[in-house]
Amino acid sequence: MAVMDSQNPLLGETTCGTLLQKLQEIWDEVGESDEERDKMLLQIEQECLDVYKRKVEQAAKSRAELLVTLSDAKLELSTLVSALGDKSFLGVTVKASGTIKEQLAAIAPALEQLWKQKEERVKEFSDVQSQIQKICGEITGSANEQAGAPAVDESDLSLKKLNEYQVKLQELQKEKSDRLHKVLEFVGTVHDLCAVLGMDFFSTITEVHPSLDDKTCVQSKSISNDTLLRLAETVSALHEDKKQRLHKLQELATKLTDLWNLMDTPEEERRLFDHVTCNISASVDEVAVPGALALDLIEQAEVEVERLDQLKSSRMKELAFKRQVELEEIFAHAHIEIDPEAAREKIMALIDSGNVEPAELLADMDNQIAKAKEEALSRKEILDRVEKWMSACEEESWLDDYNRDDNRYNASRGAHLNLKRAEKARILVNKIPGMVDTLVAKTRAWEEDRGISFKYDGIPLLAMLDEYAMLRQEREEEKRRLRDQKKFGEQQNTEQEPIFSSRSTPARPASTKKVVGPRTNGTPGRRLSLSASQNGSRSAAKEGKRDSMRLAAPTNFVAISKEDA
Repeated sequence: MAVMDSQNPLLGETTCGTLLQKLQEIWDEVGESDEERDKMLLQIEQECLDVYKRKVEQAAKSRAELLVTLSDAKLELSTLVSALGDKSFLGVTVKASGTIKEQLAAIAPALEQLWKQKEERVKEFSDVQSQIQKICGEITGSANEQAGAPAVDESDLSLKKLNEYQVKLQELQKEKSDRLHKVLEFVGTVHDLCAVLGMDFFSTITEVHPSLDDKTCVQSKSISNDTLLRLAETVSALHEDKKQRLHKLQELATKLTDLWNLMDTPEEERRLFDHVTCNISASVDEVAVPGALALDLIEQAEVEVERLDQLKSSRMKELAFKRQVELEEIFAHAHIEIDPEAAREKIMALIDSGNVEPAELLADMDNQIAKAKEEALSRKEILDRVEKWMSACEEESWLDDYNRDDNRYNASRGAHLNLKRAEKARILVNKIPGMVDTLVAKTRAWEEDRGISFKYDGIPLLAMLDEYAMLRQEREEEKRRLRDQKKFGEQQNTEQEPIFSSRSTPARPASTKKVVGPRTNGTPGRRLSLSASQNGSRSAAKEGKRDSMRLAAPTNFVAISKEDA
């Protein structure tokens, strides 16, 4: 205290020295003792120490606070740099020179810049995470349940982490695009299927999800797992419905075609159902015409099938008899003997009994017709040879009559035509033995191949050929006898009437036999008769027919009866 600065009191400045001097003066005037004065000075000194202590404590406290602030600033700087992953501000943190306030002043701009960068980075993270959260919500179907922006982890705001989120966002965006494309593909498939099936597309697609309507923006359509699953189930159900309807329609089309063919329905009526029969052999994927599998179309086909079924029952006899006539014509043309009356009675009995389905009966008759055609085809070669043989026999019969005509060389009208015919007939007659031999060989080969006898209008052909050979032999013997008789008669006339220059022509014997003539006026018919044992199975109607055919034969034709045979 004694060393306190003592300035000139004249200057008017109050210092510790002036105050102490003033105090001394007061004590001198009062007469304070030294003890009191020392006590008082000690007290003043103590009070001064307390004030200094307080000031020092405050200064120390302020310094500590500055140090804490500097430490926090350094820590925050380090945290921000670590969080942002930015190494450009690490040089500030290691600076140790200068006062505390200088260090704080050096760190403050970096902190401010890092804070600003952090805010921008947090915003970027928030935007990316919000988009990720939105797309994830759209995929899971919980987009409407999400509230608020997602929390950003500020401990890691590095560009690497941000890039990871951006990569994830791009993957989700691609998945969203793929899902949206798949949804649109499903919607298009549902639209096409509804069009083919004749169903309401709007109600069908909105049952899956209301956002799938055409009026909704493409980006707003639901792409959730549930929507995709329900779309897939809807498409599968529609495909199955399409498959079942097509199968049913093809069955109806097949029935319609069978009924039309069965009843010979005209083409005009068939064209009315071209939209049904056009898909009779189509696959499920090939049917794409709108309304091709609509329910009303299937019902229309069902009604038509039912109507034709009823009509078929009423026309059953007509259709069956029509096929029977066709079968009889095939047998008649193939010269196969059948009993048409018995067959018709059997058909009537089957139809009236109702024990057989009309379609089965007609199918059986169609099968019989097919077999009859096959049988006729197998007999065609032999029948053609039989026709040629019969034609040759007719020419042979005509040639015999022509040779017996004494006036054949007269210059009558048409004589030259008969002469030419006779020349051709002689050539043809000479071929008859070869024809017969070939016919016999062909017939035997046919019988050996099938194990049955080849019959011509109910008569075994080989028996006819054997009978023809026998009759031909008898005719040759008859010719020889006639020649001998004629020669003998000429010799007698020569001996008994030598004076006559001419002699009469012997009359033709009435008992001359001719080879069987198989035709009458060009109409095929049987002219051969076998023994009674061979013909015992013929019907009376058939015998009457043959008798009438024999009566219709020309006068130059001789038919051999059963007894003669």
